Formats: sequence, C-alpha cells, structure tokens
Amino acid sequence: MARGGRGRRLELALGLLLAVVLAPPALRAKPTVRKERVVRPDSELGERPPEDNQSFQYDHEAFLGKEDSKTFDQLTSEESKERLGKIVNRIDSDGDGFVTTEELKTWIKRVQKRYIYDNVAKVWKDYDRDKDDKISWEEYKQATYGYYLGNPTEFHDTSEHQTFKKMLPRDERRFKAADLDGDQTATREEFTAFLHPEEFEHMKEIVVLETLEDIDKNGDGFVDQDEYIADMFSHEENSPEPDWVLSEREQFNEFRDLNKDGKLDKDEIRHWILPQDYDHAQAEARHLVYESDKNKDEKLTKEEILDNWNMFVGSQATNYGEDLTKNHDEL
Repeated sequence: MARGGRGRRLELALGLLLAVVLAPPALRAKPTVRKERVVRPDSELGERPPEDNQSFQYDHEAFLGKEDSKTFDQLTSEESKERLGKIVNRIDSDGDGFVTTEELKTWIKRVQKRYIYDNVAKVWKDYDRDKDDKISWEEYKQATYGYYLGNPTEFHDTSEHQTFKKMLPRDERRFKAADLDGDQTATREEFTAFLHPEEFEHMKEIVVLETLEDIDKNGDGFVDQDEYIADMFSHEENSPEPDWVLSEREQFNEFRDLNKDGKLDKDEIRHWILPQDYDHAQAEARHLVYESDKNKDEKLTKEEILDNWNMFVGSQATNYGEDLTKNHDEL
C-alpha cells in the first residue's frame, strides 16, 4: 500500500469514543482551539449553557454515529423529522409510546458498537491479503509500512522517516497486546481491539502508555503542566492564553495531579482519560432527556423528541433509511 495508507490507518485507529483523541500529535495539525483526550465530563444538566446548532455536534454523533451524522445536511428539515420519527419507534423497545433514559442509553451504545465493527469491516480486505479471514502482523506491516520498508532511502532525513520509525514498533507492540492467543495473527475481534483499543479492557494499558508517549516531550516518563496544555493548545508567540487554557491549568492542579507533585504519572493519566465512574452513553442520554422533556416526567414522547429535532439530528437527518431496512437484531 502506498504511503497514504498510513494516514488512513491512523484515522481509523481513533475509534468512536466520540471525544477521545489517541493519534500522536506528530501526525495531526496543531489545533488552535481546545482538544480533549477524554469524553467530556458529566456536568450538572440543569447548569448547561444554552446550545446553538453548532454545539449540537456531540449530540448528533452520539445519537446517530459519527459517519451517519455527516450525511444529514443532504435532507430538508421535514425529511429529517420523518426519519427521526422512524428511529424513535426503534428506540422505544417496549412499544409503550415513551423513550426512557435507559432506552436512549441502549441506543447510543448500539450506535457506538455498530460504528466500530462497521469500521473494521470496511478496512478488513485491505489487510487480509491472503483472504484467510485473519490478519497476520506481517500482512498488516506490509500493507501499512511496505512502501517505507521497500524504499528507505526515499525517507532518509525526513520527518516521515522519524514518524515511521516511531510508529512501526509502536504498532507492533499494540498488535501483540491485541493478539490474545499469541499466534501473531488477529481474528476480527482481535483486530478490532487493535484499531479501537479504548473499547477493550485488556488494551487500556496500551492506551495509557501511548497517551503518555504522545504528550511527554522531555522523555522523563511524566506529563507536566506545560506538556498537558501543549497537547491541547498551540500557543502563538506574544499572544495571551484563552480563558479555557487558564481553566485547564487549574483543572490540572486541582483534579489531574492527584498527588500534587506537579506532574502526571501513568495512574493519574489513566484516571484522566479513562475515568472509571463515567458512562458517556448514560450522561448523553440524560442530557437529551433533560433538554427535551417538556413536562418533566423523565421520559420522552415522540412529539417531544420531534419538537427538539435540532438537538438530535440538527439541520441534517440520519442515513438510517438504509439502516431501517436491516435486521433489527444486528449488533
């Protein structure tokens, strides 16, 4: 595969944790706005600020899936509402005419799972070169790094050389962690764990380690406050830091640096990016119910959802016309 395959693989490896960023900074443009590595923390729902359509993007991706949410702007508001109504019928699993927080949570988790496995299915043929329904490390290495390995002089003394040199052993380490039976080949489930490690318990140490390696620029094995901020924000010379950066510095001191030694170790990084007591699907479901529940009975009618359609699908509509024809028991 040509060098473009590397970029594609890195994009795919990000997974659906809707707000978690795992790709190394060297392979992505420096943002000028806030970037987060962890799902947004659950806030007091009653204290949420008014949201405009732009800030509904998180809700759209959680409710519909990242890929499907991109197709919404092809439809009119009426078409959007019509398709949303069909989705509501499916979310209401007991058919009582109401959508509860639990039913919404189940739906959001289904959307997550569907995205991840569809994502793996789309790229499977690119790596399973011998069509044996398994992907060996050698197959993956050749598909992703074959051009680099076959043409090393082309990359000599270039930034891409350093990138490939760093990513190849890192990918091999991750592949071995995903390969539970140690046979140097990945089943579909193992390859899913390789591409989406944040979704698998046995891969979470890899997620923590890769995050540390990404942010720890001085190589001391810790993340200090400046490294923590630099991962989120590219500071332009002679320009003041935005208020949110000052707030993040306070967050680092008060909540990230648990032992107050001025830096984050692996345990503190794990607590930051993989909080044990946070269920993003539950939080998002609660948020959607709270914002749409006009009579405050803690459940939603179809009318209440359609009245607040902008939050669920915005000015767009889901690509679930295709999904509605599928077997409802999929995934």
